[in-house]
Amino acid sequence: MEQSDTIFRILTRGVEEVIVREHLENSLRKGTRLRVKFGIDPTAPNIHLGHSVPLRKLKQFQDAGHTIVLIIGDFTARIGDPSGRNDMRKPLSEKEIKENMKGYLKEAGLILDIKKAEIHYNSEWHEKKGLAHILSIAQSATIQQVLKRDDFKKRIENDSDISLLELFYPVLQGYDSVEVKADVEIGGTDQKFNLLMGRRVQRHFGMEEQDILTVPLLEGTDGVKKMSKSVGNYIALTDEPNAMFGKIMAIPDTLLEKYYELLTDEKADVSDPYASKIQLAEIITEMYQGEKKAEKAKEFFIDTFSKKEIPENVPEHILAHGAHATILEVIGDICKEESKSELRRLIEQGGVSVNGEKKMNQNEPHALKDGAIIKIGKKNFWKIRFK
Repeated sequence: MEQSDTIFRILTRGVEEVIVREHLENSLRKGTRLRVKFGIDPTAPNIHLGHSVPLRKLKQFQDAGHTIVLIIGDFTARIGDPSGRNDMRKPLSEKEIKENMKGYLKEAGLILDIKKAEIHYNSEWHEKKGLAHILSIAQSATIQQVLKRDDFKKRIENDSDISLLELFYPVLQGYDSVEVKADVEIGGTDQKFNLLMGRRVQRHFGMEEQDILTVPLLEGTDGVKKMSKSVGNYIALTDEPNAMFGKIMAIPDTLLEKYYELLTDEKADVSDPYASKIQLAEIITEMYQGEKKAEKAKEFFIDTFSKKEIPENVPEHILAHGAHATILEVIGDICKEESKSELRRLIEQGGVSVNGEKKMNQNEPHALKDGAIIKIGKKNFWKIRFK
């Protein structure tokens, strides 16, 4: 790819805004080797496709020869990013943070060349430098400046509490850019305030201000809310291939072009939404699971949902309840992350069947036999086994 094409792709594909566009473009055209920063707080144990959007942009910089600086916010995660929040986030314990961090680098390595990236944990400086260090950072911004962020304005209007820790969050994140000498920082559109704070903190410490590149937020499988584990509309990079393929097939047709733009290098052709979605699911599943597993997932989906057949190699689930459990207890044992109210609604709407027979009475005891096939929703089959 020609240098001009590479620069155009970096600055435009899947990009919401660049600050300052002219400065960053000039740096890229001069061939300056840039230090490009991205920070992620380990607030959940897995990376999903929403996280992959800024990581893919980082990869574009990395492929162009720039230095990628990945910061794991193990210190700032103890406070919690107030971006997009209408209430105080519950602080995470060190144990929760360590547990969440376990798979981060491995999963980020599905996109980035981790061996060629700089990896930092922001506890390296925030934890070790002490109170005097925190006070020097605090001088870089005023209360009035911090309270200008929309999240805080809304909470003040609604008489919702804002903790002093939350006020500190943007300046602590901004200081990360000082420590790693960032030339560019990447983040979602919801991070714009924090990214701009990085410029202010750098200026306070006598550094040249970083350029900023924001990427759009990715809606989840519901097509409405930002992809999030807490909402349950996410597709994890480590999802089982059949599940990943099926979840992508479940996204609304209106999101097809956006998913192609942000998650692939291909151009969307939505003249035939079904064919386009099949191609999208195959591309993404192959990226993270490999070609063979993607092909099998495609076959599984077509056999299951196009031909209306029960597939071969249905995953097994060992049922903790006895053979005479209610249908609500059975699917609750399988779908542990779903709420009881959601599962009841699914049953009432005819979304659960056993060996092809719909089960719509949540409290009726069912004498399930070992090897029974239970279908939950439109896409998920399980073979029931007993201990």
